[in-house]
Amino acid sequence: MPGCFRVDNGTRWGSAGDWPTDLALWLIGLGVGMHWNPPRRPQDNGVIERSQGTGKRWTEPGTCHDAQQLQERVDEMDRIQREVYPSIQGESRWHAFPELQHSPRSYSKAWERRAWDLELVLAHLRDYSVVRRVDCKGQVSLYNRLHYVGEKYRGQNIYVVLDPLDREWVFTTAEDVQLRRKLAEELARERIMRLQVSHRPPRRRQRGKTQCRD
Repeated sequence: MPGCFRVDNGTRWGSAGDWPTDLALWLIGLGVGMHWNPPRRPQDNGVIERSQGTGKRWTEPGTCHDAQQLQERVDEMDRIQREVYPSIQGESRWHAFPELQHSPRSYSKAWERRAWDLELVLAHLRDYSVVRRVDCKGQVSLYNRLHYVGEKYRGQNIYVVLDPLDREWVFTTAEDVQLRRKLAEELARERIMRLQVSHRPPRRRQRGKTQCRD
């Protein structure tokens, strides 16, 4: 089990200053630390960024006919970098670390259910204070679910924190005036373990869409 993941701010990992994504919450519950690189600072993860650049040059995505051909090129590039390219004192990674070719450890879902700990997630989130802008209906969004705070605050920025003891969202003004509290149903153990924290409405064609105006 890795001790920590160093990640960027892409879709699966979340953006700096906001709540962690479903996948990040699941890893935190397993005891894996999370470190988010600052936005627009690729030099903070230079080795990975250079590796991705090399992969793009080797695979030449713009010359691929379809996604399947691109996938085949990516697989071949990964094989060459892993098994052929001299990396460790003239040897490939494949030859330098032969014990990694066949892992004796299989992932156990039974172990995951025993070991996964919601308290680790709640402890991680207790120091977060996230800004949300109230829409014209007096609502803010958390994990793609709307929470009502009051129409009188529409157009204003408020702050959302988590009370880890009661597992409740706390909505406050910039002056730390509490507006309301609500059970953080999104942070239930089963939802996180199933990666179902964020609400994902079914896609459907809409004839019209009403937008809020401040």
